[in-house]
Amino acid sequence: MDSPVVSPSLLHQVVATVLPRVRRARDLDDADLERGRILAWQQTLVGGLPTRLVPGFSRRFDVEVDHSAGFPTYVLTPRGADVTRTVLYGHGGGYVKPIDAFHVRYVSILARRLGARIVLPDYPLAPTHTWRDSHEDLVDLAVAWAEHADCAGERPLTLMGDSAGGGLVLALAQTMRDRLRRHGSGAVAGSLVLHAPWADLTSTAPGTEEFSARDPWLFLSKIRLYAEWWAGSPDDLDRPEVSPALGDLSDLPPALMLHGTRDTLAAACRMLVRRAEEAGGAHLRRGARPAARLQPLPADPRGAARDAPGAGLPRLSGRAGTGGRPMLAG
Repeated sequence: MDSPVVSPSLLHQVVATVLPRVRRARDLDDADLERGRILAWQQTLVGGLPTRLVPGFSRRFDVEVDHSAGFPTYVLTPRGADVTRTVLYGHGGGYVKPIDAFHVRYVSILARRLGARIVLPDYPLAPTHTWRDSHEDLVDLAVAWAEHADCAGERPLTLMGDSAGGGLVLALAQTMRDRLRRHGSGAVAGSLVLHAPWADLTSTAPGTEEFSARDPWLFLSKIRLYAEWWAGSPDDLDRPEVSPALGDLSDLPPALMLHGTRDTLAAACRMLVRRAEEAGGAHLRRGARPAARLQPLPADPRGAARDAPGAGLPRLSGRAGTGGRPMLAG
């Protein structure tokens, strides 16, 4: 049943108006100029983990840097906590921006509230890199942490990500499943949490143009350009490693997806839900804007409560605050 239309909050209206102007967000003018701007900006990046938005970070968290994948992966562990799970988090940023301070603030909150170890890969970025430069290494990383969770008696690995990172971890889950199918063995993720995942880089989902017209932040012209950079070739745009929403969605772990209703990516998120339902085996739940309270996600109805994939995964519940129809579970 559809929920009543919810108007954007005053805070949302202010942020949606002011923040794009502060960051000088604008539509694409020229592809070559955009590439030059992105490359010049990337050259100014210092590197490392930006922790400035987390008060007392060094006192509250231990951080290890793992270079085994060929690029830095930060492993955050809350001090004094009984760590019972691992979350591998794929950061967003259109595949052109690195981990930022807001990502670190968010995963730090998750780590403390969930008693979780956060694995945060700083994967190589477009336009100088494509999915081919990191996908298999990221899968190896995810498999290793899934195996660690199994051996340590922790909850199954959770794959989580926002925007580009949401699409990234969905692609990882698919490849982990495919390895299991081919070899008959291998660790897989136990659950997925996708925040407005950029999971269709073809931008062909019905309604994409309409959602883009009312999105105050994202520009479809730039989305398509960044997609071309990440794919590396137009022929790769619809590959499951690049556009996992178009891939095989069967036999994936239980998933929770959240997105706004003024988001250019909303059309593709809705398409992802429909395709997951058609696949039959993908238990994808739609959520609204996260509320302050974390609630346990019900166990997979096919399995036992405690041991089922995704058992105990926090369900982020609440009403959409971005206008339009709230996307509620069920």
